[in-house]
Amino acid sequence: MDLEISLEAAWPDHADWAALAGRAADALAGQAPELANPRLSASLLFADDAEVHALNREWRGKDKPTNVLSFPMLERADLLALPHAGPPELLGDIALALETCAREAADKQVPLDHHAAHLIVHGLLHLAGHDHEVSPADARAMEQLEIKALALLGIADPYGDH
Repeated sequence: MDLEISLEAAWPDHADWAALAGRAADALAGQAPELANPRLSASLLFADDAEVHALNREWRGKDKPTNVLSFPMLERADLLALPHAGPPELLGDIALALETCAREAADKQVPLDHHAAHLIVHGLLHLAGHDHEVSPADARAMEQLEIKALALLGIADPYGDH
């Protein structure tokens, strides 16, 4: 998958955020084969809480920041039927909010880059049509994909109970 990365906030320079995103996408493609299609691209915005708050208010009607937003461009059925040959296809857009991500990482006592990798994987799964809010079984299936992809990156189970 081709990722277009925009770093628009003061994310700490201790991590190469674009490289982290690429590794996360590659690890996930090994667990969710529909994301291994070479035609796919996605944009990933490393933003601050103010920008994500504005996006959340405008597009979801929620007047607050959140850790990650996903804006899919393909229906899941279309993604699953997408042939590997052909022109590029935009899977969708993801935005991460720095302050919320940093606060959550501190609360969980995990490095920010580990938490960001989890949220990138989570956001990509949403772009692929996975939804943890449909049912407990769907939530569990999505969590298992996340756990397996993150394990490939050397990142512990973010849910801690599996």
